[in-house]
Amino acid sequence: MHVQEWLDTVPAAAVYALVGLVIGLESLGIPLPGEIVLVSAALLSSQHGGINPVVLGACATAGAVIGDSIGYAIGRKGGRPLLAWLGGKFPRHFGEGHIATAERSFEKWGMWAVFFGRFVALLRIFAGPLAGVLHMPYWKFLVANVLGGIAWAGGTTAVIYYVGVVAESWLKKFSYLGLVAAVLIGLTSMLIIKRKAKKMQSASQEAEAQTVPAAAE
Repeated sequence: MHVQEWLDTVPAAAVYALVGLVIGLESLGIPLPGEIVLVSAALLSSQHGGINPVVLGACATAGAVIGDSIGYAIGRKGGRPLLAWLGGKFPRHFGEGHIATAERSFEKWGMWAVFFGRFVALLRIFAGPLAGVLHMPYWKFLVANVLGGIAWAGGTTAVIYYVGVVAESWLKKFSYLGLVAAVLIGLTSMLIIKRKAKKMQSASQEAEAQTVPAAAE
């Protein structure tokens, strides 16, 4: 079966729902691969005439904003005991080191941490709950949340979609190989961004480690 024929069997509504749900749950604070799902769906829309990239971007944005808002409400009600509980359940994502790094980002950047947190996997998971725990005024959180959701979800969808459209003209000749190559291109881009984010996180931790001994003296 040709790739295009296979893609035509995928219901557009199912793609929209899956993207919105996964991104919403990730934004709520559950560690899920929202970014990978969005990139894959955007690539899919570039080769599937039934999947509208504008609707896809809107669903992704809605999931991001609603999920973050729910996470904010949960964090504001649960407070720090909630973070401690999450640390016990998901030590890889909610360990004390990760929470401390995210909290320093919020204390230093405020609304910008919520906005740019959309583009960093760690802060994308923490943004909503941690903003609630730290009692950030909701109107500030909402503005940063909406603008960040539009920039991240809409921007990612647009970029990957147009990359897919350009690449599809020559990748389509290779059937499934072309689809795999397109997905790999998108995943590689995301891995590069994640690596840069990890380097920034490591630099922040090293700076803090150097500051602590100096303060002790």
